[in-house]
Amino acid sequence: MATTGDELAGIVDLFGALTRAELTDALAELAFKQGETVDSDAVGAAIATALADYVLVEYDPPDSGNESESADSLLAVGPAAFPTLPEHGEDLPHILDYEHRTVDRGRLAEQVRERLEAEAEAAIENGASERAAALHDISYDLEAWGSVEVDEIRASLAALLPQD
Repeated sequence: MATTGDELAGIVDLFGALTRAELTDALAELAFKQGETVDSDAVGAAIATALADYVLVEYDPPDSGNESESADSLLAVGPAAFPTLPEHGEDLPHILDYEHRTVDRGRLAEQVRERLEAEAEAAIENGASERAAALHDISYDLEAWGSVEVDEIRASLAALLPQD
């Protein structure tokens, strides 16, 4: 079963946040409903791509006191996502017994800003102009999505962008 990053975001959005295992199980349920199978390597690659593209982001919730949950990071909808439900996606809350998790948007936005800053520093250090351009674009999405200031990060990335 092939899925897009925005479809992954749509599934995650139904539940607020999911672990990788829960997202993989959700995809397996959808594949079953469609008479298809899930390739776990393809799912892992799709999640990795969605994370790299800021369609999904990792979320470190405040300490909930539940060590089993904190052991597996949560995935949340990221600033570059346009969440879309795949076919039969609306059935997932009725099929899966996952509780809806509330995501602290301010906390998540700050975590994503910190990640963007670290990735920008790495792109600059490595002279990775293509990655810098992608991060530059994502910085605008992040500001609109998370109401955080990233002007300084964007300015540092601009040095690697082609000048018109």
